[in-house]
Amino acid sequence: MNPRVEKALESLRRGEPVLVYDADGREEETDFVYASQFITPDRIRRMRRDGGGLICTTVPFEVREKLGLPFMVDVNTEASKTYPLLSLLSPTDIPYDTKSAFSITINYRRTYTGITDNDRALTASEFAKLCDFTGGHEKEESMREFGKNFRTPGHLHLLNTSERILESRFGHTELSTALVIMASLTPSATICEMMGDDGNALSRTEAERYGKKNGFIYLTGQEIIEAWREYLKS
Repeated sequence: MNPRVEKALESLRRGEPVLVYDADGREEETDFVYASQFITPDRIRRMRRDGGGLICTTVPFEVREKLGLPFMVDVNTEASKTYPLLSLLSPTDIPYDTKSAFSITINYRRTYTGITDNDRALTASEFAKLCDFTGGHEKEESMREFGKNFRTPGHLHLLNTSERILESRFGHTELSTALVIMASLTPSATICEMMGDDGNALSRTEAERYGKKNGFIYLTGQEIIEAWREYLKS
């Protein structure tokens, strides 16, 4: 495996972030990637201050199936029967993807507003525990546990990972989830785009410079894809 990817996996196991650039011609964005199980208020704060994009948590396919988590596109399609406006808002013109990974938004029930660093850290880390819970329980029990501990709408965006990771979709949802799986961690990542001061995403050059300054591993999507294919073979 690529030594840089191996170092990235070691970083994730220590609770440190990895910076991931998807690809030229796609979003062309760099995301912070943390293992959800290690999220703390300080790590949410770093993403909020040094990233500035949307803080989201990925849902592996198996957990999505156990919980029956929908894509927001599908929720809107159903709701458009009552609210026709929603049928006009379908994201069919995304220039870099075929379908948005967005699912519902959640708050952990013991949070207050849900938006503070403390609240979002609690929601993300408790969702990671739920991912582990679903592995040993049936669908109905997993759904009840989810409903008992979380509410929607909330302030943490869930992103549904595709069934076959990095075969048909190559976004940050799949790239980050593949990393935590290869690191043998709970298969959920919490991610956030890095924004620049010019009104655009932080440039790749600036993001790499930030990574070197702070000692964070910087990976491209292609490096992760190649490592994932090796991982599947082994």
